Amino acid sequence: MKHTRYYVLTILAGITLASCETVIDARLDTGPAQLSVDGTLTDQPGPQTIRLTQTAGYFDNSAPPVAAGATVVVTDNTGKTYAFTDSDNDGYYTWTPAAKDTLGRIGRTYRLSITYQGDTYTASSRMNRVPAIDSIIFRKEKINPLSATEGYQAEFFARDFRGATDYYRVKYYRNGVLANKPSDIITLKDASFSGSADTDGLVFIRPFRQSINPDSLYALNDSVKVELQSLTVEAYDFWQQFSQQITNGGLFATPPANVPTNIVNTNPNGRQATGFFIASAVRTRSTKVTESAVRR
Repeated sequence: MKHTRYYVLTILAGITLASCETVIDARLDTGPAQLSVDGTLTDQPGPQTIRLTQTAGYFDNSAPPVAAGATVVVTDNTGKTYAFTDSDNDGYYTWTPAAKDTLGRIGRTYRLSITYQGDTYTASSRMNRVPAIDSIIFRKEKINPLSATEGYQAEFFARDFRGATDYYRVKYYRNGVLANKPSDIITLKDASFSGSADTDGLVFIRPFRQSINPDSLYALNDSVKVELQSLTVEAYDFWQQFSQQITNGGLFATPPANVPTNIVNTNPNGRQATGFFIASAVRTRSTKVTESAVRR
């Protein structure tokens, strides 16, 4: 009798749970397309590029529509003006220097102006200082503790500037290919994490020094390039929130939210924009995985 009662209760519980199930047909209507700006200007020689596209529907996996026909101008705080043009109408607006001239200068502030489809958008960013990368070394390690397969783990060294608070982004390349997984968005405040102990003026802490490794580590004769970029605090916050949003999932996911932008429509009632404009000083160091570079 006891077992029969348990069986009946189980069936009733299943029916109750099934009756609570509601099918929701989520309809994410596509609103007006917004201008999307991807622009990082540097102090490095060569052409500088700002990419303009338009936003698309939530479930649209195709390439974003190109924002052609815009007028794109950058002005610095000394009065110099740089006109960016899109000769191929592919959304890539480029300024090309003469000889070895560079656009970016540390300490200057750059103002972006975009006129597109009757709207004018502006943004500004200061180019902050960035330290040199002193060296890159390698150690032979197992790919993971349970694997017999070995590779070469890279570690770079750089020291934060003393005084004031500095923000950086680290990028790295393996055999000329940029590492661009969500986990490869690497940002620092001074020499460590945001909210950590005071690390002003110190060598970057080890988790960041070793953040330049792919999952499979490196192999002998691989080329490795590390790039260190300066950020404003606003750009640092942008990359922090961008990283959180694209890795936001699982049991403890938070509701999705818009990532902040510094692209402002001069008409408060006009269409808003997305993306971010950054002026960044860059220092790089490249090497190869060789036996002489391996530390025992």
